[in-house]
Amino acid sequence: MKAIRRFTVRPVLPAPLGPLAELARNLRWSWHDGTRDLFRDVDPGLWEASGGDPVRLLGAVPTERLAALAADDGFLRRLGEAADDLREYVTGVRWYQERQAGADGELPRAIAYFSPEFGVTAALPQYSGGLGILAGDHLKAASDLGVPLIGVGLLYRHGYFRQSLTRDGWQQEHYPVLDPNELPVSLLREADGTPAQVRLALPGGRALAAHVWQAQVGRVPLLMLDSDVEENDPGAREVTDRLYGGGSEHRLLQEMLLGIGGVRAVRALCRLTGHPEPEVFHTNEGHAGFLGLERIHELVRDGADFDAALESVRGGTVFTTHTPVPAGIDRFDRELVAHHFGPAAELPRIDVELVLRLGMETYPGGEPNLFNMAVMGLRLGRCANGVSTLHGKVSREMFQGLWPGFDPEEVPITSVTNGVHAPTWVAPEVIRLGARQIGRERTDRALSVGGSERWDAVADIQDGDIWLLRRELRAQLVDEVRRRLHVSWRQRGAATAELGWIDEVLDPDVLTIGFARRVPSYKRLTLMLRDQDRLMELLTHPERPVQIVVAGKAHPADDGGKRLIQDLVRFTDDPRVRHRIVFLPDYGMAMAQRLYAGCDVWLNNPLRPLEACGTSGMKAALNGCLNLSVLDGWWDEWFEPDFGWAIPTADGAATDDHRRDDLEAAALYDLLERRITPRFYEHGPGGLPDRWIEMVRRTLTRLGPKVLAGRMVREYVERLYVPAARAHRVLAPDTAASLAAWKTRVRAAWPRVAVDHVEASAVGATAELGATLALRVRVQLGELTPDDVEVQAIAGRVDPEDHIADATPVPLKPASGPDTEGRLLYEGPLALDRTGPFGYTVRILPAHRLLADGAELGLVAVPSEAAGEAAGVLMR
Repeated sequence: MKAIRRFTVRPVLPAPLGPLAELARNLRWSWHDGTRDLFRDVDPGLWEASGGDPVRLLGAVPTERLAALAADDGFLRRLGEAADDLREYVTGVRWYQERQAGADGELPRAIAYFSPEFGVTAALPQYSGGLGILAGDHLKAASDLGVPLIGVGLLYRHGYFRQSLTRDGWQQEHYPVLDPNELPVSLLREADGTPAQVRLALPGGRALAAHVWQAQVGRVPLLMLDSDVEENDPGAREVTDRLYGGGSEHRLLQEMLLGIGGVRAVRALCRLTGHPEPEVFHTNEGHAGFLGLERIHELVRDGADFDAALESVRGGTVFTTHTPVPAGIDRFDRELVAHHFGPAAELPRIDVELVLRLGMETYPGGEPNLFNMAVMGLRLGRCANGVSTLHGKVSREMFQGLWPGFDPEEVPITSVTNGVHAPTWVAPEVIRLGARQIGRERTDRALSVGGSERWDAVADIQDGDIWLLRRELRAQLVDEVRRRLHVSWRQRGAATAELGWIDEVLDPDVLTIGFARRVPSYKRLTLMLRDQDRLMELLTHPERPVQIVVAGKAHPADDGGKRLIQDLVRFTDDPRVRHRIVFLPDYGMAMAQRLYAGCDVWLNNPLRPLEACGTSGMKAALNGCLNLSVLDGWWDEWFEPDFGWAIPTADGAATDDHRRDDLEAAALYDLLERRITPRFYEHGPGGLPDRWIEMVRRTLTRLGPKVLAGRMVREYVERLYVPAARAHRVLAPDTAASLAAWKTRVRAAWPRVAVDHVEASAVGATAELGATLALRVRVQLGELTPDDVEVQAIAGRVDPEDHIADATPVPLKPASGPDTEGRLLYEGPLALDRTGPFGYTVRILPAHRLLADGAELGLVAVPSEAAGEAAGVLMR
């Protein structure tokens, strides 16, 4: 019979075991192997059956086993040590506190970090892919460093989908119902014990209420809003049903709840717990962009006008973009957004037109009727960044329209390259090997905080130990693959009697390649299939075979991605190769941890430059896996032949996508045949693949410190959070109002600002290095004064079209007051400091001490052709 209601009965732990509940509720266990070992010893069988989830484990342990543990002095001693270690971890002085002590209070008191998904652990399935995993790693690294972060997201009752395959290899989606009472979360409650609640006003007098669930990620609280509240109508209850599900209005409501409701949840947490109020709000991708509007509304409610509130909010906002393609950004019809704001809906004190102004694509190349969440993020953020050096460049080009008149390299979007949380992704066997070499404490610090001097110790580990470790991890992966493959084939309808061949799948002594990620078309899951005969030869080579483990999910609405999976699955089903290549369904964190550790080579072959960062290869590298990748994302930035191989791209050579895929697939096969497999199977005098082991060693010692999430979070603190906190403090209401008024005045006057005439001291067709050119520029400022602007000469090398590259701005100074026509004269020297083709131009920019960047307003005045010699070419 089927139950009409389902709920969870929690165990009552004997008093001596009380600390187990504290340890289970803090997700630090997910990256602290000592705590996981403790839970495993509670009941090894149940630990495996629970998927390594302490909350599920404790809910299933028989009372007699709990009683036995409560009387076990050895276990209680270990439990006390683990509880003491956790308390010291969450309260002790760490990197941030050490830096704060000598920083004169410039570090932010707290930072709120918003993301639509968080991949902290498989026991809290609230993620779909790289964005969520990155967000989870950000929280964990912040915790390790002591950064006072508050995470904010949504609690999806169905999470992301589980994946299985039909007999013919077509992806099937399943949405299990998640009971928050069975998850490592607890309700945020008011002082009287009732659940804290946030509410949003919806059109037509409806309301959207949400409870706030809290997960503790080490030192970091993670707040997740849940709309499955009884007082909501059915439509409102389903707002947080699925991650990235539903149509446009559903997604808009999710993002309003995340941004607007998320700020309200942060305020509730701070009110109820005494947590410091955030000075910085970090929007991880555009989904949470409405948080800026809610903060503006708070200030307007307190009496500020919109423009002053906007300046104040911008001061403390950081925006990170993760997509290199416009199609990856959420965009909504203007009318849909307008319907959900204003007097009859949410944020009633803000005029709807002002809301729309922040997100509309009112720039060259935009679609004026679309509200763009990334555009709103950029307009609301004082600091913005991409997630790798190449992605920063791509982002500046993609969003250049927001800063007309500026070259892409001047667009104010910087980059902080992603990193990964090593304690989460490095196999315990790798950690133990490091601990034997330099000690456990130094190993833990190297993984969480970084420091190349600690990683250098890997150079002293014996070749034999490294190779034995790699073989052990490969063997574990083989066992895992066979287990998962058996489950998958049973789901596909196969009988146990026809699955004996699975016991021979993969070989722990064969070169193993991993490929696992989401399956949009640009990641090219099936590039390896371009020449199937050649791939078969690689897989079945009698002396140097390779084996490949593939995993990945296509979005439920992406039939093209599902077809790619089906094509690959049909190839892996071929009896001639199925022992050498497998597809594993239901890719997630638990599977990924085995894959990264057990593979020898990590394959990544996206269409360049469409991979924003691509952190899976970083996780593999931390386990001694070598990368084989197109030069995209982080690999473009840090590739060296010591760490792996770069797949040549056919940029400019291919006339169409099919031709490009053919050329790049051929290059992939060539690398495998001629360089990779020979090096893996080439053994030196000692019987070991010496050159391969040396590449593993260099990957760990030289690449390892770069790819850490600890390095990434330190960069965010120093380069983005500190400036944002400083701006937040400076832009108090009166100062913000003054800046807003100045911007309004400058924008109104700018049409009358012009470069009227440019002249320079005579120079011939060539000039000598080290010479100085005297520039004289007459400008019209209209109603503005010299204090409102900066007049610059821009100089540098020029290309054949006279475009200035590596431009250097040189400020010019006022030399005289207005002449009879109201013009001002600016002068200054221009040093000819480089050889070769050299040119210059001049321009006028708004200037104010509180601007984050000269391009902030998107205003610039440059010479017309009649203005004289501007844009001169001095040397050829």
